[in-house]
Amino acid sequence: MGAKISRSDFEWTYTDQPHGDRRKEMFKKYPQIKKLFTVDHHFVFVVLAMVATQVIACYFVKDMSWPAVILLAYVFGGTINHSLTLAIHDISHNTAFGYNKSKWNRYFGMIANLPVGVPMSIGFKKYHVDHHRYLGGDTLDVDLPTPLEGYLFRNSFLKTIWLILNPLFYTLRPMAVNPKPITDLEIHNTIIQLAFDTWLVMNWGPKTVAYLLAGTLLSLGLHPISGHFISEHYMYTKGQETYSYYGCLNLITFNVGYHVEHHDFPAIPGSKLPMVRKIAPDFYDHLPNYSSWCRVLWDFIFDPSIGPYARIRREINMAPPTEEGILSSEDCRKLYSSNSNGGTTHKGLLENPTRKQ
Repeated sequence: MGAKISRSDFEWTYTDQPHGDRRKEMFKKYPQIKKLFTVDHHFVFVVLAMVATQVIACYFVKDMSWPAVILLAYVFGGTINHSLTLAIHDISHNTAFGYNKSKWNRYFGMIANLPVGVPMSIGFKKYHVDHHRYLGGDTLDVDLPTPLEGYLFRNSFLKTIWLILNPLFYTLRPMAVNPKPITDLEIHNTIIQLAFDTWLVMNWGPKTVAYLLAGTLLSLGLHPISGHFISEHYMYTKGQETYSYYGCLNLITFNVGYHVEHHDFPAIPGSKLPMVRKIAPDFYDHLPNYSSWCRVLWDFIFDPSIGPYARIRREINMAPPTEEGILSSEDCRKLYSSNSNGGTTHKGLLENPTRKQ
C-alpha cells in the first residue's frame, strides 16, 4: 500500500499570497515587462491546427479496434487534448485576441474545447479567476483539494488512485465547495459541444467520441503532462506556494510550466513567459523549480510527506483586492492597447531602463 503520509492537515497561513507584491516590485525594477502584455499572433493558428488534427484523427479511428482506439487516445489524442485544455487556460486570460475582444476569446475557447469532448471552457474561466485572485483561499480556490480528499488518500496506492481520478475531482469539487449560477455562455458552450459530438457520432460512429473522451480522461489522470497539476502548487519545499517547471514538455503545453511567472503576470501569453524570467532572473533563478513532471508524479506517490494535504491554505478577507494585489481588466486592456503596434525587440526588453537613470 505504500507509506502513509505524514501530514494530517493543510499548511495554514494568514498572510496574503506573494504574487501581488512580486508584481509590484518587478514593475518598478523592470518596467519593460509591461511590453509583454500583447497578443501572440501565432497562438490562434496553433490551436486551430490542433483541433483540425483531432478531427482528422476521429476519421481514422472509426475503423480501428477498441484496444487500438484506447491506446491511441492515451498516447496521441490525450496529449493533444490535455494541451488544448492548457490552451483554454491561456484563452481564459484573454490572450488569444486581447482584452478588448473578451467575447472573441470566450467563443474561441469553445472552439478549442471541441476535441475535449465535454464542455468546460467557460466553466473553467468562471472559477480560474478566483484561483488567481484568492490563491489558496479556503472555499474560494477550488484548485485546492477538499479536507475529505486529504483524509482519504493517505498512502501511495490511494494517492495513485487519486491521480487517476483527478478529472473527476476537478469536475465535482467546484460544485461542492463553491457552487455558482450557470451562465448564458456556459449554455452556449454546452450546446456547441453537444452539437459537435452528435455530428461525429452521426457521421463516423461512436468510436470517435469515445476516442476524444478517453483521451481527455486518461491524459488528465496519470499521464506525464499531468505532472503540472502537482508541480504548480503542491508544497515540496516548506513555505513555497508556487513552483515553475523548466523542462521540454513546456514546448507542447503553452509554457504552463512557467507557473510562478504566470501567477506574477496572468495576462501575459504563455509564449512570452520565458522572456519574463530572462528580464528578471533575480526574481526567479533562486526559487525551487522542476525539470521533470514524471519525477514530480513519482515523488508525489512515494514521498510520505507529500499528498493532497501538501498545499498552503489561507483564510481570505473578502474585502476587494488591493491595487497591488491584482491587475484589473481595465489595466490589462490599457496595456494590451498600448502594445498593439509591437516594435519592441527581445534585446530591447532585456535592457533595464532603471539602470540607465
